[in-house]
Amino acid sequence: MSFKCDAVVLRDAGAPEVLEMGEIELPWPGHDDEVLVRIEAAGVNPADTFFRALGPYVGKAAGTVLGHDGAGVVEATGAAVDRVEPGDRVCFCNGGIGGGAGTYARYAVVPEWLLAPVPDGVDSATAAALPLVFITAWESLVERAGLAPGERVLIHGGAGGTGHVAVQLAREIGARVATTVSSAAKAEFVGALGVELAIDYHGEDFVARCLDWSDGGGLEVALDNVGPDTFRRTLAAMAPYGRVVTLMGTPGDTPEETAYNANLTIHNVMMLTPMWLGLEPARRRQGEIVREAVRWLGAGKIRVELASIFPLEAAADAHRMLEAGGLTGKVVLTPARSG
Repeated sequence: MSFKCDAVVLRDAGAPEVLEMGEIELPWPGHDDEVLVRIEAAGVNPADTFFRALGPYVGKAAGTVLGHDGAGVVEATGAAVDRVEPGDRVCFCNGGIGGGAGTYARYAVVPEWLLAPVPDGVDSATAAALPLVFITAWESLVERAGLAPGERVLIHGGAGGTGHVAVQLAREIGARVATTVSSAAKAEFVGALGVELAIDYHGEDFVARCLDWSDGGGLEVALDNVGPDTFRRTLAAMAPYGRVVTLMGTPGDTPEETAYNANLTIHNVMMLTPMWLGLEPARRRQGEIVREAVRWLGAGKIRVELASIFPLEAAADAHRMLEAGGLTGKVVLTPARSG
């Protein structure tokens, strides 16, 4: 059996123009532990633009529905579902890598164990913007780097989607936070989030600023969300035995073997791996992380900045905005209520 709904579908891999509205069939009724969710908002992440341009991890590009993050209302539940019921507001991170449909749609079928209840006072657009970036920040700073209170951490791109959540997570841990930004306005924004040192990378040497900030001792932790050149430069800002996390893949050490000589620990984080490889225990753990994220959001411990909200039909425009760069916060799509 299947359930039909409207969605943004890839015509093929390529530029934003390959995103077009179409009708898809969802496998509903599904497994006993699955839930049918009417989507009210879908987060847009850089990974979406990569899959659109290069093709998905699973299957062919044509017919793929992108989108990992979603928030909405439970429409129906499988026979074994006992934590949610129709009418409940939920958010989640699921799909968007090919194979099963992602969240650029009016409905989604999601395992119950991935759902997080959305508290009163949190709108769907905000809830949809949080799951992937919080999972990424948590896996990076808590699970890999083991960031501790009082430690100095550098988070690159602190005003961006992942960055502004990561700086708040680090602040809540009790760390001292530095970040790179591209303007005075973004420096002011991250300062309000608890950043101690904001470095304008257009005119300042972030390595020198971090070494000065740490009285020459270097940083205990750094999170790279930029790429190879920034990763290698960051190595020179680290304290001996420091921990560096990269979301962009490890390009190797510097010619001077900076990481080797300083005994640095290097971690890769790619939070889509559990979904791609079907690692259910890791996916269940990510569901727990999202539930923790929403609790923090509801308690006011963190906030989510929304750079822009587009209707579902304008997904191509949302991708253009994201690829142009320079955003403060997240981009979100909002499907119409009907259909």
